[in-house]
Amino acid sequence: MKSTPLAASLAVIALAVLAFPADAADKVKLRLMETADIHMHVVDYDYYRDSQSNAVGLAKVANLVKAARAEVKNSMFFDNGDLIQGNPLGDYMAQRRGLRQGDVHPIYKAMNLLGYDAGNIGNHEFNYGLDFLLRTVEGADFPYTLANVYVLDGDDNPANDKPLFEPYLILERELEAEDGSRHAIKVGVIGFTPPQIMLWDKTNLEGKLRVEDIVDSAKKYLPKMREAGADIVVAIPHSSISPNPRAGMEENAVYHLTEVAGIDAILFGHGHSEFPSAKYEGFPGADLEKGTVNGVPAVMPGFWGSHLGVVDLDLEVTEGRWRVVDGAASLRPIYKRDGRQLVPLVPADQKIVDAVREEHLATIDYMNEGVGETMAAINSYFALVADDPSIQIVTNAQKWYVEKIVRGTEYEGIPILSAGAPFKAGGRQGADYYTVLDPGDIALKNVADLYIYPNTLRVVKLNGAEVREWLEMSAGQFNQIDPTAGGEQELVNTGFPSYNFDVIDGVSYKIDVTKPARYNKDGEVVSPEHRIVDLVFDGKPVTADMVFLVATNNYRAGGGGNFPGLDGSSVIIEAPDENRTVLANYIFDQKAINPAADNNWSFVPLGGEAKVTFTSSPAALEAAEKLGFTLLGDAEGGFAKYAIDLK
Repeated sequence: MKSTPLAASLAVIALAVLAFPADAADKVKLRLMETADIHMHVVDYDYYRDSQSNAVGLAKVANLVKAARAEVKNSMFFDNGDLIQGNPLGDYMAQRRGLRQGDVHPIYKAMNLLGYDAGNIGNHEFNYGLDFLLRTVEGADFPYTLANVYVLDGDDNPANDKPLFEPYLILERELEAEDGSRHAIKVGVIGFTPPQIMLWDKTNLEGKLRVEDIVDSAKKYLPKMREAGADIVVAIPHSSISPNPRAGMEENAVYHLTEVAGIDAILFGHGHSEFPSAKYEGFPGADLEKGTVNGVPAVMPGFWGSHLGVVDLDLEVTEGRWRVVDGAASLRPIYKRDGRQLVPLVPADQKIVDAVREEHLATIDYMNEGVGETMAAINSYFALVADDPSIQIVTNAQKWYVEKIVRGTEYEGIPILSAGAPFKAGGRQGADYYTVLDPGDIALKNVADLYIYPNTLRVVKLNGAEVREWLEMSAGQFNQIDPTAGGEQELVNTGFPSYNFDVIDGVSYKIDVTKPARYNKDGEVVSPEHRIVDLVFDGKPVTADMVFLVATNNYRAGGGGNFPGLDGSSVIIEAPDENRTVLANYIFDQKAINPAADNNWSFVPLGGEAKVTFTSSPAALEAAEKLGFTLLGDAEGGFAKYAIDLK
């Protein structure tokens, strides 16, 4: 059919309408920024070493925030949680100084200067008790959200329990489009914390709160957020990322949150790691170049103020209706590593430093209070691969304490064992993260360095078989070694948290690393083999009919770390004192201590040709030589590689 002039004109008009619709969308860019796992590292200072640090500090992140804001027309800023606990400044505020009515906690003196839009509650927020948490957050100039924690009202009907914090927020903002036009938007924000808080802080929370699954909570509230007008939804879960299939009540649920329809960006934390980064190479559904998981922009900004997390969203708005077109995530560090040196990339913000100066200086004075003297050096350089003085001093103190509190009770006369783990053992916290104490005076800062968590002491009653399984779980710290294989074999399983490597003093034993681990890190039996051999008490093999009291902490006794037989039911004593208070009192009582390890555990000799390696600090050379270990050279991340003779 031949085209007429009128038909041709109508076709041109139609094409013009398609190319330039009357309701053409306005392009809008929105930058989301995140801090996570600050753990009271407000200023760039290491209280344990009593010196400035290039690796930490919200004061340094502050200048990254200023720069990132200046680059864009629209931005919002969030905190993921784990703020108020984690270094001596947090302990000083919670345990020495306290908060009076109207006081503003130093963390909020700093954060209120930075213009946060909202915050989420992390698991460590509960460490000092619920009352202290609630008093602390009163000082924040920004709102909080937490979707999966509820206050028990005592009527046995969970349906009417009230949320501890607002389960979600609808933040009304005005954004500027690329053409200069302005548009109102409602940003929905929802936060979560690990359900495991009910185990980790059982003493503080039992009978007061209940917790729901993170993903189920997201599915419950997302429709309500949309009904309330949320144009976009930002999730800020204090939860890390794992590819494991969903079973419910996951601690690390971010992967599964990316599969929940309606979440436009995820600002996560808890894992003390960096996403996107090469650490997640090959992670299912991850685009590390773009910073997405299953297509959802997602970022995790390290810990202690090491990075600022950034998510950039491309939006379109058409007659008030918003659509997320694209998004990408990235990280901005406060330092870079040049060989063994940490090179600062940004200075500390003086306003932040000045805001907390009083509390900062008071913490330094507090940490320098003396408690005793050590006759020998203490370090944790090789705490994962040899019996170690930094653990020995803790287990000695715990045993000393329990011997006193069971005197005259029904438990007097039952053998007492004591469990401790290396807390500062390098790993993901870096090549400087070790306890190092020279002979001489011991101050509170050294006690806090030896025991960094505000745990309280617990005593569990176990039989010999249960003690063996406890040690089997701990032995998951090690990779299986093939003694017949040539080449280097790394001894330590870096996916196993060092704080779950419990040494139990009072018994002696060997670990056979030629056998596979009996348990995985989730406490599941994955092998019928046993690595723990020659388990002996008082010169006799440990048998199932033997009974022991084991000194430990509330985290482990209550189920933390998924250890077999430790779910809270075996606790017989809930001591009122923190483990590090016990340690400080022990040193004060003894006046002078010799913390030398008693070598109650070791590895079964391997034989063969295996070259077994372990990474530690380059500064550990002298300690390595005393143990018969050999320096092989530098390792990634500022570490050094050592050969360990297990033959």
